[in-house]
Amino acid sequence: MNMNQYLDIFIEETRENLQNLNQSLLELEKNSDDVSILNEIFRVAHTLKGMSGTMGFSRMSNLTHTMESVLQALRNNTLKMEKSIVDLLFKCLDALEDYLESIVATSSEGSKDYSDLTDALARLIEKGTGGEETSGGSSGNSAYKTAYKTAQFELNQYEQNVVNRAAKMGYNIYRITVLLNKGCLLKSARAFVVFQTIERYSEIIKSVPKVEDIEDERFDFEFTVVVVTKESAEFLSRQINNIAEIDEVEISAVAATPDTGVAAGTAGEVADFSRKNVPGAGLFRKAEEEAAATKTTAARTRTGKTVRVDIDRLDLLMNLVSELIITKNRLEGMDEIQKSKEISSEINNLERITTNIHDAVMKVRMVPVETVFNRFPRMIRDISQELGKQIELVMTGIETELDRTVIDEIGEPLIHLLRNSADHGIEPAEARKAAGKPETGRISLSAYQSGNNVIIEVEDDGSGIDTEKIRRKVVEKGLCSEEDAKFLSQNDLVDYLFTPGFSTADKVTDISGRGVGLDVVKSKIESLSGSVSVETELGKGTRFIIRLPLTLAIYQALLVRVDCERYAIPLSNIERVIRIKPGEIQTVRKQQVILQNNVVIPIIRLDEVLGIRPKGDVPAQYTVVIARKGDKLSGLIVDGIVGQMEIVIKNLGKLLEGTKNIAGATILGDGSVVLILDINSLM
Repeated sequence: MNMNQYLDIFIEETRENLQNLNQSLLELEKNSDDVSILNEIFRVAHTLKGMSGTMGFSRMSNLTHTMESVLQALRNNTLKMEKSIVDLLFKCLDALEDYLESIVATSSEGSKDYSDLTDALARLIEKGTGGEETSGGSSGNSAYKTAYKTAQFELNQYEQNVVNRAAKMGYNIYRITVLLNKGCLLKSARAFVVFQTIERYSEIIKSVPKVEDIEDERFDFEFTVVVVTKESAEFLSRQINNIAEIDEVEISAVAATPDTGVAAGTAGEVADFSRKNVPGAGLFRKAEEEAAATKTTAARTRTGKTVRVDIDRLDLLMNLVSELIITKNRLEGMDEIQKSKEISSEINNLERITTNIHDAVMKVRMVPVETVFNRFPRMIRDISQELGKQIELVMTGIETELDRTVIDEIGEPLIHLLRNSADHGIEPAEARKAAGKPETGRISLSAYQSGNNVIIEVEDDGSGIDTEKIRRKVVEKGLCSEEDAKFLSQNDLVDYLFTPGFSTADKVTDISGRGVGLDVVKSKIESLSGSVSVETELGKGTRFIIRLPLTLAIYQALLVRVDCERYAIPLSNIERVIRIKPGEIQTVRKQQVILQNNVVIPIIRLDEVLGIRPKGDVPAQYTVVIARKGDKLSGLIVDGIVGQMEIVIKNLGKLLEGTKNIAGATILGDGSVVLILDINSLM
């Protein structure tokens, strides 16, 4: 059986189970008496044990098995829930995530055994059971509790000679009977895992039923093997019992018989106990070789690029494609007379179907922000403990959906903003109490859709940003003269936080520094065609507002003309289009501006910015596209408006990657290429 074909499924399901485990542990920490939460954690641990055992990841299976024993003691009330136990379970979660990341990268769980965690768990088990043995099955030289059908056999002369020779060489010989759970659906797969585990520490010299029958699932729920090993019976029993769906493991010693005068040549045939010379040792070798051969780098890089899709969305997509094919066939089957009468109707029908297909494909690509948000409660918990602060994280709008390509990129900026809020936003409990605030600080992480954008807000009820301190720092760093700094608005001052290397923090911590790295946050968000803005009030708190497009693939755009060139501007960035007279443009502090609705709007001449030679004559009127970037407005002067249309964005390629003021390109219906303006870099 080639288990590697199930690797991607295992990784996806393990990620989901680890996330459920993380959430349940956070809930358990708040409600330690809630038995339903404890039962859910036990269920997840049991599932992880079974999945990892089936895939042959013994270290992962062993850790979850020991966790399961501790959880069972808690469920039985033989062990009392304490904060130290929850902390230990969180460390086990980190270890399991480490195993998973290793599996994603190398298809192997790695060499870490986390013995410190298993030892700590074992001490808890011993504490909860009063020192009684908790592992299933019996071992050693004990008699079999029941007369297992597969164990009733005698060794033939050849097999007995192997036993005798092994005994003389100091090996242990055991008869191992394994009883599978009656509910086991894939008996041969479970047997494969058992054989794989046994062969890791020993050599199999006999199997009942035969190997071929076990591979073809021609056996009941039990099988027996005779093994040669250096390990103890207790060790083998423990390893096998770590595998899921095993009800009992019985192990007894097989005695050597008196020397029967076997010829030296015969004994020599069995003296080497390496796999290639021992009967049964090659069990499933072909499957193992196939699995090893398929563990390629390409397969590893595909992992994590899958998206689970609602079957209804796929059915809708399939129906739309079917309609498209029918309409295409109708168009092809029309004669010239029919075409003149009906082609217009069919083209309209074709446009409707393609629009619906576009919407359906976009929905298939959409992923809830919950997949990113769910990692943050644990992070805030750990930070609050490290800082000695009481912090509550409240998340809303987790069902809000974003394009998968955007989801993959927003995690890092959000981590930085949340760390800033926890470290430098939320005050210590004493300071909050003195300010008349609750001792527990509150960080809100929310998401909601607004038109063709998704807004993500990170807000804290902490000390806020001292804009006067920013004003002093701006002057100290020579970024602005003292005279000009007096006229900077609060928004102007806050914008300096996004300047590379700018910080108002008195000291930089390992967790964060207010302002340090915010330029990276801004760059990442803008690379996603988004924007970030800040609202703050001293003593009340700070809110970071991130605006992101629903998708980066297809969107509505306004085509404009600058001289004889056409450019596209994303409609989501456009506030309105106006016409002004040249006399309405004024110059304030070396910046051309216009006044609209009592708002001063800076002017950007696209011909100058894009390197197009300006015309000598001054037009009677200017066409101005008012663009928005967060709360900031700018007026883009263009020579004309071509129209609005839906565009598909294409990358510029490696040679033109990073071209200033250009976000990408699109191809129009006539085949011409139009560049898409990057509003974030223009403004």
